[in-house]
Amino acid sequence: MQHSFEQLDGHGGYARVGLLRPLRHRDFRLLWAGLAVSLVGDGVFLVATAWTAYALWNAPAALSIVGIAMSVPTIACLLVGGAASDRYDRRRVMLLADVGRGCAIAVLAALAFAHALTFGALAAVVAVYAVGAGFFTPAFEAAVPALVPATDLPQANALDQFLRPIAMRLVGPALGGVLVGAAGAGTAFAADAASFVASAAAIAALRPLAVGGTGATSTVGAVRDGLRFVRSRVWLWGTLVSAAVAYLLFLGPTEVLLPYVVKNDLRGSAADLGVVLAAGGVGAIGAAVVMAERREPRRSMLFVYACWTVATLAVAGYAAGRTVPQLMLACLLFNALEAAGTIVWSTIKQRHVPAHLLGRVSSLDWLISISLLPVSFALTGPAAAAVGARTTLAAAGVVGAAVTLAALFLPGMRDVEDRGGTPLGPAYASSP
Repeated sequence: MQHSFEQLDGHGGYARVGLLRPLRHRDFRLLWAGLAVSLVGDGVFLVATAWTAYALWNAPAALSIVGIAMSVPTIACLLVGGAASDRYDRRRVMLLADVGRGCAIAVLAALAFAHALTFGALAAVVAVYAVGAGFFTPAFEAAVPALVPATDLPQANALDQFLRPIAMRLVGPALGGVLVGAAGAGTAFAADAASFVASAAAIAALRPLAVGGTGATSTVGAVRDGLRFVRSRVWLWGTLVSAAVAYLLFLGPTEVLLPYVVKNDLRGSAADLGVVLAAGGVGAIGAAVVMAERREPRRSMLFVYACWTVATLAVAGYAAGRTVPQLMLACLLFNALEAAGTIVWSTIKQRHVPAHLLGRVSSLDWLISISLLPVSFALTGPAAAAVGARTTLAAAGVVGAAVTLAALFLPGMRDVEDRGGTPLGPAYASSP
């Protein structure tokens, strides 16, 4: 017997399980059905890319360069992508981004099958892939509030943090490790390319997601309006700037040196790396389930910063870990706390940013937060060569946590908090 989604929307169905409540809405289901498959492919891609980079050049600088290639194009395209998502049909922006990324990964698979893949080609194709991310990310974040009612936004954000780690940190990396080990990187890249076909098909089935204008006559004017909005609110610019500095300190070392430690210090395999990353997925999944069933915290910014500070400190656990299970524990803690803070942060942003500005603010969120990521990747290799991979990871975690915590004390940072227990207000309110 087959059951429709609507049949579940009753006693004991979606309405009873907060995490599943947003799935009552057709277009949200469609978007996430396709995206979930694509995210599994992204998890495969992460393992395949890291392992291929070190197979072609076994030095920390290898993944540093790939990381730069993957971040610079995204950063360069985010502002344009955010403006495009506020000026045009967000469905079409996401669709074109997915088609472009799928084609790029298909080229990578073809090169691997032909035994023609070089390190330079890997970095170049990854850069093309990153362009698509610069358009897809702000369009997706701005689309979600249009697909679910304001009352379901916290659950939608929790579901986001639930499904992403299942796909990207659990199923995807585990599958990636198996595919790379059993069939080679070409098969893994082909699987990721196929996943974009599924995502594009689901997005194509959505209703148009056009918005009611940006209030600006040009892309430059639209971007300027978004910058003006962010600059006038401490809780926005303070969080974005502190995230940029924290990511400079810990994200490059985490992305580059965790695979290096598994491969060289622990003498592990691609499957071991997949298991470590999968443990992070388990942590994020658990956090999402818990957050979906809890009310929004009254001291929301305090909650966000407490989670992110301890999560960043957990990066030092990668330096202390001497076995795969110990690295798994550190990864689990980091991802659980990062997810919990991100769920609340996303809800704050969606409730306090006007709908017609949400694409641009989301793009600025990503742009400013990851603006120093290429520098982080560039410095990680020399830092690891100078003081060692583990010392670099330890310093990144401790100093990054201190920077994150310090931002909480900026005057005006907690102005959006609901300390009196009243509702935070309607979604898209324009007040700070």
